[in-house]
Amino acid sequence: MLARAARGTGALLLKGLNILIPVLDRIRYVQSLKEIVINVPEQSAVTLDNVTLQIDGVLYLRIMDPYKASYGVEDPEYAVTQLAQTTMRSELGKLSLDKVFRERESLNASIVDAINQAADCWGIRCLRYEIKDIHVPPRVKESMQMQVEAERRKRATVLESEGTRESAINVAEGKKQAQILASEAEKAEQINQAAGEASAVLAKAKAKAEAIRILAAALTQHNGDAAASLTVAEQYVSAFSKLAKDSNTILLPSNPGDVTSMVAQAMGVYGALTKAPIPEAQDSVSSRSSRDVRSTDASLDEELDRVKLS
Repeated sequence: MLARAARGTGALLLKGLNILIPVLDRIRYVQSLKEIVINVPEQSAVTLDNVTLQIDGVLYLRIMDPYKASYGVEDPEYAVTQLAQTTMRSELGKLSLDKVFRERESLNASIVDAINQAADCWGIRCLRYEIKDIHVPPRVKESMQMQVEAERRKRATVLESEGTRESAINVAEGKKQAQILASEAEKAEQINQAAGEASAVLAKAKAKAEAIRILAAALTQHNGDAAASLTVAEQYVSAFSKLAKDSNTILLPSNPGDVTSMVAQAMGVYGALTKAPIPEAQDSVSSRSSRDVRSTDASLDEELDRVKLS
């Protein structure tokens, strides 16, 4: 703490031992070099959008030059307080209501810069300024609350619509995947069915070819013609017995009760088939049989190729 003594011209009393002459010397000013906290009274301010606010704050300052603080201004604290109030009103008039709440830090910094520029000649330095309370008129507060509620409803509506959209997208994607999987399953089923049919046709063709080869081999053996004739006779009798079952037209022999005549007729067919052909006929039959076998093999190969291609 420094004291200012008045003796004709003022003398600064420094720290340590100072001698004062009674009556002639007396302490005029006492200045503290500590940081000083000053409450800025509440005041009215009008924003850029013509909204009246009640605002107060706290000012932190320090005396940097006791001589200027003592002789540069009559009451330093009062002068700084008035300067802070006028500067705050001026800065608030440059901002809208929404920016006042969003830019409090920049507003405090602007007030500090303005105070330091004006209080430099007073030997005082403003360290910081903080806005304590901002009071809004009741109607403005109600409109702000309505605006906040409308903004919340808007966000809720947007979120709900986004959820509906995502749900619709997910449903559509699920249907798409289901259709793709169903088509793939149907395709696999058709492929398996075609493969099964192809395998069945191939097995039947192989069995038929093998039967033809066995039959051709059996015909070339001894008494092969007789066995074939007997088989034809049996098939003739079996077909004759089914005539009345497969058609509305019934063919009956002249003596249907004579089974011997029917057997004799079948044996007659058998005897006609067992007549020995001439050698040239046998050769032609043998060559025709071999050609039939080869043609059967060729047709079988073509059928197998067609099955593979399908």
